[in-house]
Amino acid sequence: MSEVAALPRRLGMWAMVAVIMGTMIGSGIFRTPASIAEMVGSVGAITAVWVIGGLVTICLALCLAELGAMFPRSGGIFVFLHEAFGPIVAFVFGFTFLLVNPSQWAAIALIFSEYLGSFVPLDAVDKRVVATALILFVSVTNYFSVGFAAAIQGFATSAKALALAGIAIIIFLLGSGTSGALAQPVEWSVPSIGVFGVALIAVLWPYEGVAGPCAMAGEVRDPARNVPRALIVSVLVVMALYLLVNAAYLYVLPVDTAAKSGLIAADAMSAVAGGGAAAVIAACVMLSTFGAVSATSMADPRVFYAMARDGLFFRRIGAVHPRFATPHVAILLSGATAIAYLWVRTFEELAAQFVIGMWLFYTLAVIGLIKLRIQRPQAERPYRVPGYPVVPIVFVIGAAGLLANSLWELPGITTINLAVMAVGIPVYFVWQRARAART
Repeated sequence: MSEVAALPRRLGMWAMVAVIMGTMIGSGIFRTPASIAEMVGSVGAITAVWVIGGLVTICLALCLAELGAMFPRSGGIFVFLHEAFGPIVAFVFGFTFLLVNPSQWAAIALIFSEYLGSFVPLDAVDKRVVATALILFVSVTNYFSVGFAAAIQGFATSAKALALAGIAIIIFLLGSGTSGALAQPVEWSVPSIGVFGVALIAVLWPYEGVAGPCAMAGEVRDPARNVPRALIVSVLVVMALYLLVNAAYLYVLPVDTAAKSGLIAADAMSAVAGGGAAAVIAACVMLSTFGAVSATSMADPRVFYAMARDGLFFRRIGAVHPRFATPHVAILLSGATAIAYLWVRTFEELAAQFVIGMWLFYTLAVIGLIKLRIQRPQAERPYRVPGYPVVPIVFVIGAAGLLANSLWELPGITTINLAVMAVGIPVYFVWQRARAART
């Protein structure tokens, strides 16, 4: 699988950390805690959902770290699946990725515009115009300079991580904690195992993002060291921030109040700092969502670039700009697809489509790690998963349970996602036949 044109290695470990954390920390931590509280209804169960979601993500990060160090090329999950299972599975991933992943850009950009509406009047069309402008901005930035885009991402990620920590610290310092959920004995009750499983699916939205930036491994200096370190550091920091922020919310809000809160961060801040705190939260959400769209716009086009490089997409998509050394055509394709989604789908449709749509492939990638350990035992592995085979097996079992639960509890959305993947199989053979006819 030779590259038609290699992208230069210009990113260090901290740039990679900024992209991974930037992708993970979006709007989810400002919305999802209320949904989790509503579903599971107790402090113990809420904590368990966030901890288990973090542990599942850490297991995934450890497995991706081995694969990323083993195959430090542009493409990420696409490359891992290609190496482990061959071109059909890799193509189906790429096909699904093209139809599903730009929905993440669109969903997060819509949240950015929703919170901008806190400062200036915006109707529904205006919000989509703003979201479109945001996607255009990050796409243009990535088109002309990956270095400049990485610098913007570094600033955005640092700022929003500090903002999250700052929100939690302010709540703890100013709040009395006497009326919050943490003032009561901790309960561990949960309505049902099925509901707990749905809550785990929901919590994967704010944890989502560890896999996508692996697509940039081909542009990271010393990838055997920097890719694993960036993955592990990013997930640990994000998990710590999420647990801290959730504890702060529950420090000042009862569980039933948190469950009914449409803007839980703003409500928690208002409880300790007055109504003016809502504007601060709105600004933090805008900063966070801007960083998330910027990070995904850096990583996602590399998948389409890798597909074209390996002959599984139009060769033109794999073009590297002769002056800027960026996958400019792939960036334009990704941005255009995201903008198209903005105008035809709601936020809820976009978010659900994305979360379930990728997890089957993450599971296959981890299964592929086990397969490669068996079939290529002598292959060079600069980094190895600690606790192998327990860590990948735990992830596969957990992910399989989540996918089965999603099919049971959310049959409509899950079936649509599986149908999209299934369509990719005949499309692959049509593509191969058309490719053969051209040569």
